[in-house]
Amino acid sequence: MAQTIIDRFRLDGKTALVTGGAQGIGEAYCVALGEAGAKIAVVDINLAAAEETAHRLEAKGIPAIAVKTDVTNPEEVSRMVKTVIGTWGELTIGVNNAGMGVWRDALLQDFGEWRKILALNLDAVFLCAGSEAKEMAKKGYGKIINTASMSAHISNTPQNQCAYNASKAGVLHLTRSLAAEWAPKNIRVNSISPGYTKTALVDKLLETPEGKTMLPKWLEKIPMGRMASVGDLQGAAVYLASPASDYMTGADLIIDGGYCCW
Repeated sequence: MAQTIIDRFRLDGKTALVTGGAQGIGEAYCVALGEAGAKIAVVDINLAAAEETAHRLEAKGIPAIAVKTDVTNPEEVSRMVKTVIGTWGELTIGVNNAGMGVWRDALLQDFGEWRKILALNLDAVFLCAGSEAKEMAKKGYGKIINTASMSAHISNTPQNQCAYNASKAGVLHLTRSLAAEWAPKNIRVNSISPGYTKTALVDKLLETPEGKTMLPKWLEKIPMGRMASVGDLQGAAVYLASPASDYMTGADLIIDGGYCCW
């Protein structure tokens, strides 16, 4: 009997890892994928925070482990994937979400800071996707979801953040490139581009004098008139991870309240 459309969104029996999964958007992805039926590896450089998130998932009846990983380190990325395989026997879904942003005028940004942002936001996506795909190829199936940004499509105002924008544009085209290359292996690679999203880190930033001047200007440019909640992104993650999107690869889902429509 054919599956119903709701059944095709289920992730029962699947295993997922989420980098930057201990908080914010990453934690929301962990919850969503877990509620849809997947086992979850919460990957973060902060082990204590990852363990707390894993415990919250387990309290909801979701099988979960915490994996400490510096996703800019090739050896640690390899161990991350091996840990998931060693725990559950396979990796079905890789969500490469870890990232950072800095507001900085280009003429004031030193090269070290530029490299740090590119290393985490772009290099790490390449490393993680590669390690994930090697294991997925053995099973002949996999879903890779990268976190890009609306900043991959536009140059934000009024803040200056050229390194962040460039890194996320790189994620967007890396996603397309890997999607085309790995389609014969039955591995789908897509991305999600959030707009301004309320997280604890963003709330803290908006409490600064500079941040307080930003929010009204951001809201003026969002047709829906509000920032996203992390819950606004969860449906896209489940869709891209599920069999419902099996014919979708190389795509980017912009979830920005209409910001990029102007």
